[in-house]
Amino acid sequence: MCGIAGEAGNLPLVNNLAVWGNMQRALKRRGPDQSGIYTNANATLIHTRLSVVDLENGAQPMIFTRGDEEYALVYNGELYNTNELRDELIARGHTFQSHSDTEVLLHAYMKWKEECVERLNGIFAFAVWESHAKRLFIARDRIGVKPFFYAHRGEEFLFASEIKSLLANKKIRAEIDTNSIAEIVLLGPGRTPGYGVFRGVNELPPAHCGFFGEGGLTLRRYWQLEDKPHTDTFEQTVEKVRFLVTDSIRRQLVSDVPVGAFLSGGLDSGIISAVAAQERPLQTFSVYYKDNDQFFKKSKFQPDSDDKYIEIMSKHLGTKHHRIEIDTDDLINALEAAVDARDLPGMADIDASLLLFCKEVKNHVTVALSGEGADEIFGGYPWYRDKDILMRDGFPWATNPRRGFLKKEQANYVQERCKKTLQAANILPNHSPHEHRMKEMINLNMHWFMQTLLDRKDRMSMYNGLEVRVPFCDFRIIEYLYTVPWEIKDHKSREKGLLREAMRGLLPDDVLWRKKSPYPKTHNPAYLAAVSKKLREVISDPSAPILQIVRKEALENLLKTTSPIPWYGQLMTTPQTIAYFLQVNYWLQKYDVTVI
Repeated sequence: MCGIAGEAGNLPLVNNLAVWGNMQRALKRRGPDQSGIYTNANATLIHTRLSVVDLENGAQPMIFTRGDEEYALVYNGELYNTNELRDELIARGHTFQSHSDTEVLLHAYMKWKEECVERLNGIFAFAVWESHAKRLFIARDRIGVKPFFYAHRGEEFLFASEIKSLLANKKIRAEIDTNSIAEIVLLGPGRTPGYGVFRGVNELPPAHCGFFGEGGLTLRRYWQLEDKPHTDTFEQTVEKVRFLVTDSIRRQLVSDVPVGAFLSGGLDSGIISAVAAQERPLQTFSVYYKDNDQFFKKSKFQPDSDDKYIEIMSKHLGTKHHRIEIDTDDLINALEAAVDARDLPGMADIDASLLLFCKEVKNHVTVALSGEGADEIFGGYPWYRDKDILMRDGFPWATNPRRGFLKKEQANYVQERCKKTLQAANILPNHSPHEHRMKEMINLNMHWFMQTLLDRKDRMSMYNGLEVRVPFCDFRIIEYLYTVPWEIKDHKSREKGLLREAMRGLLPDDVLWRKKSPYPKTHNPAYLAAVSKKLREVISDPSAPILQIVRKEALENLLKTTSPIPWYGQLMTTPQTIAYFLQVNYWLQKYDVTVI
């Protein structure tokens, strides 16, 4: 995993090594091991490397010359079908100097040009400069695991793994407008797909690629979820799911550095850890909040704590387990660092805790596997079954009206974005109304909620130079599951019932059939008290940046509430909402954001 950035222009670039160096330094945490810059009359490619595979020979930018043709590549990600691609390319006359997936990717582009992306199984964001053609090719993986932000300014094109690197170029200013504010207040911590919040900043959507050159910027979508008749029997579906999931996990264990797994005591992390432990000695990691056992309260979302199940799994698998404890003060202090990592307000302490957790994990391994994606595609979230939420318009994880927080009204902003996602969904016309709605729910969750979690996982882990892989986001699993009827996914009327049945025998029954439990958060009342005190202090200052965009009265009412108001699903209720607005204020101040 790495950080990438660059600049291309139809006119010769002014040599500006100082600025390009600033862009590179902004990405140093993503790639602390090596760095490099490629310059050409019309392009500069920038790289920082986290060495995982072929530590000696995988340096970037990687350049290959063939006759009058020169190709230069910067790449962030990991390919999980490297061996198959290498064998096919060798059969077609290509030779290799290393066993890195970077070299395979470069040769794949040279052979198949833009069509190479359709052959890749992995998580990636990359750019290839063809100096002979004076054009830049860009691409992002199907699911959007790896980030790719860009700014297209007429004859210029800038890109980077993170927004902070674009801002370091100084051609991009930290400015926001009314749409940006709506993204932060009405949708945050989610984002409209492809929207970078800052004016002029976009994100290459998942499953998109394109060229920048003399013809400007042209993008195309090379993959999407496609609904098809499901002809497999229940037994065949169970067998196929078991194969796809276990194959994905095994493929994602490739590494020349130590590999670990996050272990929460739940179904998804348990499956990943169990399969991984069959293949290699495994270290597992879980997060714990100081004094949480004292303050934990059961709820319909979280009926029991994770500790018992983590111990069951660790003993069952024989892993070397690390229990990482986070103190309340550290959690609060990390709220700002979490914004620095994401370049935007995020999931408050849900982000901050993962950032602190990854920092400790990095002391033991460089690569870890995590369970993101399973709930979206197998139907694990509560809103898949709550009839009141299921059939209601809008995003199911955002049931709390937010418009009252805005200083300027933005009518229908959320509804329009939700509607656009549903209109683009590929759904066969002959489904029952309920099945049709479940397909819509899969699309909303895939394109919105999952993207927020993948943003979180990438930024918080890479801020610590830790690569986190997500086996459930293998596009083969997602393609297949999209065609599976809800009644099969809902086996035994249980969340992720199909997945549980497919993994029967792999996990202890106590874990296999345990009710879904969300990512753990602190229940310590000291946390709510501390963030509330901080927000009161912020809004007592008339010059506080947040008061430019959010009504003070609404924040005061938030501080007075005694009910656990949901802000973003079960992960963010009142304490996290208060912390979110602290992050918004810090973001506006730290990034010196100008409201246009």
